Amino acid sequence: MSKLQERLGALTPARLKGVRRGIEKESLRAQPDGQLAPTPHPAALGSALTHPHITTDFSESQLELITGVHTDVEACLAELTRIHQYTYRVLAEAGDERLWVSSMPCRLPTDETIPIGRYGSSNVGRAKSVYRMGLSHRYGRRMQTISGIHYNWSLPEVSSEQYFALIRNFRRHAFLLLYLFGASPALCGSFVAGRQHELLPLGEGTMHMPYGTSLRMGRLGYQSEAQASLAVSYNSLDGYAASLQDALTRPWPAYEAIGIRNLGGDYNQLATTLLQIENEFYGTIRPKRVIFPGERPLHALRERGVEYVEVRLMDLDPFETIGINASTIRLLDVFLLHCLLADSPPDTRDEIAELAHNQHLTAARGREPGLRLLRGGREVGLTDWGGELLEAFEPIAAALDAAHGVGHHAEAVRAAKKALADPAILPSARVLEATRAHGDSFLGFVSARSEATRAALLALPFSAEQQAEFERMTQASIQAQKQIEAADTLPFEVYREEYVSPSRLGFRKHWIDAPSTPLSQPAAL
Repeated sequence: MSKLQERLGALTPARLKGVRRGIEKESLRAQPDGQLAPTPHPAALGSALTHPHITTDFSESQLELITGVHTDVEACLAELTRIHQYTYRVLAEAGDERLWVSSMPCRLPTDETIPIGRYGSSNVGRAKSVYRMGLSHRYGRRMQTISGIHYNWSLPEVSSEQYFALIRNFRRHAFLLLYLFGASPALCGSFVAGRQHELLPLGEGTMHMPYGTSLRMGRLGYQSEAQASLAVSYNSLDGYAASLQDALTRPWPAYEAIGIRNLGGDYNQLATTLLQIENEFYGTIRPKRVIFPGERPLHALRERGVEYVEVRLMDLDPFETIGINASTIRLLDVFLLHCLLADSPPDTRDEIAELAHNQHLTAARGREPGLRLLRGGREVGLTDWGGELLEAFEPIAAALDAAHGVGHHAEAVRAAKKALADPAILPSARVLEATRAHGDSFLGFVSARSEATRAALLALPFSAEQQAEFERMTQASIQAQKQIEAADTLPFEVYREEYVSPSRLGFRKHWIDAPSTPLSQPAAL
């Protein structure tokens, strides 16, 4: 019996049924003609600072819809559907805006006119906006308008060491998820205007990669020359934390040139270090835990360990009403369990470089016949490697199905095998086919899908009780923001210096004993 089978056999049905998941889904607000909606975050959606389920990501025009934590897949999707329903009702009441259903953005205005998220006058609200201003100076605003789905996942009784083993395997095998679920092989030409790229034209105003899967996760997506200098290791919590602390405290000349403030006194960024805050570090997966008010995420990890992982490479599926379906979630669950249970040797600098190569190659050319990736310094066929993984998934899917009394996980693995053998049925291939059917127009295809999605969600039943509950959350979030603003006592500059202080990144004794005023507001930026 293999070690994986032994470890799988040791998982009780109760633990397997105890998988906890939550979804964060980003979507731009767009006009019917495919232009970015320039309007402020709708007041009827509540405070973007404090609402538990509806906020904004980088842009004021970029909604982020957040579920609670669920042990049941259908319950998670049902909640995400309800949040969409209320959001669409608010948008319909105000006009004809809709959510853009592709990860790659709609037609964008000039970079400097893309609106940055606003969160009110409190210190934490101002810090969130200043952080986003920093992102715009460092990477440009267009890159930040890319949207996706973040999948938060945990299993009971998993240690930090085991989560880091999972993360190492996830990074090794992430190419398979990009291949199976990538849905961004094309984009609007406005996204790459004035930039160097390897895309090919597909009709007027549309650019694409013929065998691309996820341009969002490729060289045109969340990329940073500065961050490319980081070779972050996931061999231990201590090593990971040390790498992040270095990036959070190391001055970076290009960002020092930008400065904290401009000549007029307005803030350009929170800090001049390689990373302003932890969330600026790009990655396909992150170790996470819930933080206390005033606490830095890195301190929380060091103090209390990893609580869950955040999967960050999933594209929005434009063919799914809420961007993801139950089969995809179940395949993710099987994939993550395999990452947890399989042997996970330490990573090396050479392997980290290989993984970046594999990610970019799969994103740009994943469906190319005979495509070969690197594994341990040797070439291996993407479909061969993917087939090996899917075979290894089968006993895990069977165990999950036995625990739940269903056959859905095995069905998800079978669907993945079928897609591996027939790339024409992959979401990325379907997007290109549909784009060609809309006159080779990315904007035409996504606009049509966005309108169909809007109509479908507005047509679903939505009770008066559900409407009233969301309206209560709206009012409660507005009141909570007012209370935060009223409680502020520190000048913003003192707050900023306090928040980015290296003393707050260590263990509790290091930052509680530091000679500084405790932060009183939430610190999630």
